[in-house]
Amino acid sequence: MKILVVDDEKLLVKGIKFNLENEGYTVDACYDGESAVNMARGGEYDLIILDLMMPKKDGLEACQEIRSFSTVPIIMLTARSEGADKLMGFESGADDYVTKPFNILELKARVRALLRRASLAAPAEAPEEGELKFGRISVDESRRRACKDGEPVELTMKEFDLILFLMKNPGRVYSRESLLDLVWGYDYLGDTRTVDVHIRRLREKLEPNPAQPQYIITKWGVGYYFAD
Repeated sequence: MKILVVDDEKLLVKGIKFNLENEGYTVDACYDGESAVNMARGGEYDLIILDLMMPKKDGLEACQEIRSFSTVPIIMLTARSEGADKLMGFESGADDYVTKPFNILELKARVRALLRRASLAAPAEAPEEGELKFGRISVDESRRRACKDGEPVELTMKEFDLILFLMKNPGRVYSRESLLDLVWGYDYLGDTRTVDVHIRRLREKLEPNPAQPQYIITKWGVGYYFAD
């Protein structure tokens, strides 16, 4: 597994690199957002750890640009813990968020969790099975592929996990807290608004009219469900 670590604090990068290499990962490093985007374009990385505040191009800009051509799992690092910063990170396409200063054991656990989920993707030659289809939306679990009107739609790992879960349970309403537990995992420490961000992004990518969703429905005061 190959990981890219991006932070302008070179001593911190050195420490993260050392610890991840001790876990058996191959680790590259760079120190600004512009370099991160250029290195990510090679498509060689299984995961990227990306700092929020960096020179040349900050983490949000870099994450958005990487998301325009890749669904590689991204963990965002920041020295600020405000909820607004976390939401901005998820809006830009990050899969997870770690606030500095952090325990290296926590970071390694989050790396393992994201890589484990990403490894569930099957090879391209997998047979056509396990496909869910509702109206204009289809999801193939074995290939981890989503389509709208038969055309592939690029989803991040967590966006795919969320739409797959909802489509497997059509008509059932889930609260934000339940979705965090069932999709993100019981050990996830993020804000429930993370769910709102991912729902909005899914609607933008999959709904015919995101302002008037037909499939991913809000049950006001309760949560979300997939229309059956």
